[in-house]
Amino acid sequence: MLESGQSISLFLAFSAGLFSFLSPCVLPLVPSYVSYITGLSFEELTNKNTNGPERGEILTVTILNSLFFILGFSVVFISLGASASYIGKLMVSYQDIIRKVGGVIIFIFGLFIMGILKLPFLQMEKKLHIKAKPAGYVGSFLVGIGFAAGWTPCVGPILGSILLYASTSGSVATGIKLLTIYSIGLALPLFISAIAINSFLSYFKKFHKYIRIITIASGMLLVFLGILVYTNSLSLITFYLYKFGIGWDVYE
Repeated sequence: MLESGQSISLFLAFSAGLFSFLSPCVLPLVPSYVSYITGLSFEELTNKNTNGPERGEILTVTILNSLFFILGFSVVFISLGASASYIGKLMVSYQDIIRKVGGVIIFIFGLFIMGILKLPFLQMEKKLHIKAKPAGYVGSFLVGIGFAAGWTPCVGPILGSILLYASTSGSVATGIKLLTIYSIGLALPLFISAIAINSFLSYFKKFHKYIRIITIASGMLLVFLGILVYTNSLSLITFYLYKFGIGWDVYE
């Protein structure tokens, strides 16, 4: 039998990654990141008049550097997921307490993101500034690690919530799986935006006015997750989804 609540957990982890990408201190900086990791100017990336062979070369450079950048931050996030789960496994005797405390903290993170609570320690920016990117794909990988290690406060509360949830699972494999899905949720729109930068810029101008709504929605997601974790209700929700034929079949 597959782990009860797995489908809901993975959906929430993917949604958390997507909301991290849509956060107001990540989404507006996508063009700058793409330019930085590729070593190409903004004009080169967006010039529609570039000839075929040169355009293909720019696309190849963008794809490869984006993938190494994504790999960099994914390694950090997945390692954190494994570590959080391992610590939770060591404290298995206190799993019920860890779950409830984690649920409360996730709930508070959600209220913070929605702007209902002011938490100064989460508002201190700790961005990692790199003046010159190391050369090549290794450089993009290292910048991805730097992004994962130093980019708060927007990503921090959402990522922290998923890590807290991973710590309550008591399974290293589950922690790795949750943070892998979180990384995919963050990486997929980032990769698509990088290879279609002109389309991204066009849609971003229209989308920018909805960022506040997206931020509130991400906070509501964490509030919902916090309640589920505190009340240990993920299994119950999955049971009812299965009973009414909705979602994945979680039983063999």
